[in-house]
Amino acid sequence: MAHTYCHLGIDMGTSGCRGVAVSPDGAILARHHVALENPVRQGPAVEQDPVLWWNALQQVLDELARRLPCPPNTLAIDGTSATLLLTDTEGRPLGPAMMYNDARARPQAHRIAAVAPSDSGAHGASSSLAKLLWWLEYHPDQAGRAAHALHQADWLAGCLTGRFGLSDENNCLKLGFDPVERAWPAWLNAMDLPTHLLPQVSPPGTPLAPIRPDLARQLGLPRDLQIIAGTTDSIAAFLATGADRPGEAVTSLGSTLAIKLLSDHPIFAPQYGIYSHRLHDRWLVGGASNSGGAVLRQHFTDKEMAGMKPQLRPEQPTGLDYYPLPGLGERFPVCDPAMAPKISPRPEDDVIFFQGLLEGIATIEAQGYALLRELGAPALTSIRTVGGGAGNPAWTRIREARCGVPMVAARETEAAYGAALLGVG
Repeated sequence: MAHTYCHLGIDMGTSGCRGVAVSPDGAILARHHVALENPVRQGPAVEQDPVLWWNALQQVLDELARRLPCPPNTLAIDGTSATLLLTDTEGRPLGPAMMYNDARARPQAHRIAAVAPSDSGAHGASSSLAKLLWWLEYHPDQAGRAAHALHQADWLAGCLTGRFGLSDENNCLKLGFDPVERAWPAWLNAMDLPTHLLPQVSPPGTPLAPIRPDLARQLGLPRDLQIIAGTTDSIAAFLATGADRPGEAVTSLGSTLAIKLLSDHPIFAPQYGIYSHRLHDRWLVGGASNSGGAVLRQHFTDKEMAGMKPQLRPEQPTGLDYYPLPGLGERFPVCDPAMAPKISPRPEDDVIFFQGLLEGIATIEAQGYALLRELGAPALTSIRTVGGGAGNPAWTRIREARCGVPMVAARETEAAYGAALLGVG
């Protein structure tokens, strides 16, 4: 079927930039991926040169433009949550970006904890706000040149449009933005923060500005291509799955276990590690456990796990009552930094042990959704799955039995696809 126009989505991850073009009915028309150099890690500091992102984005767009059967009319970008950089008035970076998992800002996190409401997304050493406060304290010589505090998606959209200082509600949650009031809260005044650094915030999908004419010519894209407000990588991945009704949920089975449930109202319960992202007139409610694939890899290689998959017996529970964690500490559904893993006794049979670990993670998933329900979230109706664990059919049956709802196939799992859907509307 021929289409008169399409929508572009970009996922700027830690290890690569992925782009996808979709038709108005959601069909994928083209994709491209460019790898990135790994971030530089030094102790709790994790940094990446934002020029790498910009170069990769241009390569992806150049290649997509060559493959497109029709012109794009919107482009949205998602990026890693809480990755932050400071720029001057022209959008030039004032140093490397502090990545999503950069945790050097512990003293600044304590300052935030003293004044921020408990349900704010700005808590923690890896939050955007903590990073911003750290940067201002340790770069006094450059503070006078700083004009914008921007997330990954914000800066890249600015590079495309020439307009900097614009962001979206999802990325700004960890910078202190109040998603309920849709405003920067008054308590930020107590942080002695230059408020001119904070971006202007719009809902994801809001038109920002057309692409710069010189870039349109350079990349072979239409001059009227509209750059729209993006989102975070995890929310883009949620959108990609096709979940769109209250009660529908998405579980991410990657290195960690994360759940998100679509709700018609927000739930904030920081004592349980539960937070809410606004998504237009609805909310994504959820939390992230420290359990997940990282625990499995402490005991088995990917090859060993692949060999054991056919031997799993989901219809025969092991009876092992595990709570698999990679080390001390849990975030959700139990928030206990001193919680110890429970993975004993270990049976002699590796397959039984492997199944016991999978059952333990499935139980944590079920407990997470049950807790959301107890706190007033809609009743769970179905679960879609993203991440490496989605490819284990036996684990899917274990999870279906523990959670008590159908496991529905995700329409797509790539965040870039979800970002593109922001233009579809």
